Amino acid sequence: MSETIAVVTGASRGIGAALARSLLAPGVKLITLARRADADLAAAAKSVGAELEQIQVDLSDLAAADAAAKHVAALLVPGAKRYLLINNAGTVHPVAAAPAMTDGPAIAQAFNLNVTAVMLLTAHFVQAVSGLDAERRVMNISSGAGRNPTAGWGVYCATKSALDMYTRVLNQEQGERGVRAVSMAPGIVDTDMQGTIRASDPTQFPALSKFQEFKASGALAQPADVAARLVDYLGRVDFGATEIDDIRNYK
Repeated sequence: MSETIAVVTGASRGIGAALARSLLAPGVKLITLARRADADLAAAAKSVGAELEQIQVDLSDLAAADAAAKHVAALLVPGAKRYLLINNAGTVHPVAAAPAMTDGPAIAQAFNLNVTAVMLLTAHFVQAVSGLDAERRVMNISSGAGRNPTAGWGVYCATKSALDMYTRVLNQEQGERGVRAVSMAPGIVDTDMQGTIRASDPTQFPALSKFQEFKASGALAQPADVAARLVDYLGRVDFGATEIDDIRNYK
């Protein structure tokens, strides 16, 4: 029986891929959700004696997300000491000023991935671990963009703000039942998303030069370093004491 069962979304690249590798250890059952399987992750899991289940899914497809959430729930068998859900998958698209935000399907896809899929996965996770005598923790990877407006990021800011508020509601409902949640900003990390941001149209994203400078000056954190700090935080006694948080507060 696994001591820890951990679920990570968006595990094929960036922070998610680094989180998956940081969580691998003997006694861990890791469940990943991503659009593609990761052969290197499978090899790493085998080498350390961790159990790995990779679910290939596009979480912006809500029917597929719901099916995946039910699959995950079936894997959350009783007997572990810790059950962890890390909702990491997300998108910054579409980037556009408010008057140009006319692509309804793109807006809906972003909300599906950044918010609705999180709610579906969390619902099935909470149902599956309800009443278990174990640590049950949910970490939603949010962003400072959910707390501070940024021109051109109307959708991204709105979805991350929604994620923050959803986390607060989840704690209000489930905190007394032993499920604790945190909405954690990871800081500015050197991921593919940052590359996407740097390729934005400056007429739609006025902060472009600032993000280009982050990269040029070496100000971006490395995914492996951020993932290690997030995993360390998952084990803290005071997990969730600050429900809207930033990992940069923990040196």
